[in-house]
Amino acid sequence: MKQTVQRALSRSRWARWAVLMIVAFTMMTGYVVAKEMSPLQYFLELPTRLGGMGWSSSEFGLFAGSRGFFNVFLLMLFVGGIILDKTGVRFAGVLSCVLMLAGAGLIYYAIAYTSPTPVTSWALPMGGPFGTHVKQQVLLSCLGLALFGIGYELCGITVSKVIVKWFTGKEMALAMGIQVALARLGTALALAGSPLLAERFSLSMPILIGVLAVGLGLIVYLVYCSLDARLDRETHTEQADDESEKFHFKDMAITFKNPGFWLITILCMLYYSALYPFLDFATKLMIAKYGISPAVAGTIPAILPFTSIVLTPLFGAMYDRMGRGGTIMIVGTIMLTVVLMVFALPMTWSWLAVTLMLILGIAFSLLPAVLWPAVPRIVPMAQLGTAYSIIYYIQNIGLMIVPALIGIVLQSNTTADGHVDYTTAMWIFTAIGIAAIVVSVVLRAADRRYGYGLETPNMK
Repeated sequence: MKQTVQRALSRSRWARWAVLMIVAFTMMTGYVVAKEMSPLQYFLELPTRLGGMGWSSSEFGLFAGSRGFFNVFLLMLFVGGIILDKTGVRFAGVLSCVLMLAGAGLIYYAIAYTSPTPVTSWALPMGGPFGTHVKQQVLLSCLGLALFGIGYELCGITVSKVIVKWFTGKEMALAMGIQVALARLGTALALAGSPLLAERFSLSMPILIGVLAVGLGLIVYLVYCSLDARLDRETHTEQADDESEKFHFKDMAITFKNPGFWLITILCMLYYSALYPFLDFATKLMIAKYGISPAVAGTIPAILPFTSIVLTPLFGAMYDRMGRGGTIMIVGTIMLTVVLMVFALPMTWSWLAVTLMLILGIAFSLLPAVLWPAVPRIVPMAQLGTAYSIIYYIQNIGLMIVPALIGIVLQSNTTADGHVDYTTAMWIFTAIGIAAIVVSVVLRAADRRYGYGLETPNMK
């Protein structure tokens, strides 16, 4: 009897880490597509006679912000969260991969097969700064990224729920840290590899690689579905059989009334609205301000995700055993803000850019390592998918507005000879970081008042 129990425990431990590696890989392929266009801004904005697409900074900003369009305006993240809680992680995960694949394919078609010159009359919902005309190629690219964004965000909340399901009471922060680290690897590969592929082959080649990567992610997730179903049959622990984990709309009122949930949501939105849009424009910043060659400029922003690959799991393991999550969030937001502020200053040494990226890599690791494991401390498992979808929804609002705003600001700060002044844009990022510091301090105070347990370890 004892040997049977031991074998069952061993199988469960193996399954737990195997599941993590599978779903983390699928999420990583999504991150490749999400950031593969960011380091291509320089090439996209080159004139067509030089092999570019003739985009403007405002057009690139519109594209970068379009990932959250359907999620925000059509409330697709709410729908996705409810689908996740109602149907489970298998169906929702496969659906998310299919949507990512379709969106990535549309982006590839737009860049590879659509002429960059025709202009289509289109009433943009964000109004006057863009006018009412947009290139057909830009429009199709935006639609592709918006479709991809539905699947990308649904995949994110699905993977988070998978990890919570398998790691509650165990190494949950470490598991989420490893998942984030692999996601950062996808970001780093996109930032460093896309310019090299574009220069060596064609502008559409890195996008094609992204399409193939997401297709592989779908195949891998199907393997997880098979494993998850088989283990459920063996252990007879189908989630639907547990009444305490069934989704009920009325229970969401408890989450909506929880101040800690909204503080984490706002903090997430501010943090990622400062960080990810900055990465979208960072490659051209390296070229315009620090004089880095376009072919290798993406490698400097790639320092940030490469650094977090190592540090995020490390910080997650520390949180599992030592706690202090609320305090870590404050430290992470302070580091983020200081780095963004220094980028705004008139110092153009290339070594400074590298140093700042290394520091930002630490901040990039600190907050995600504790933020995502903190959500299950506040939200019941049954509402976790919907809660994550709300967090992602608010985050998408920032990720849609900020890149478009930065694109307009950069366009207005571009001289006739093409030189771009990034000072105003970096001060905008800094202001967002300051707001994130304030919210993290308020969240720490709320934790003391309401006893969420953010400062206590995850390991039981």
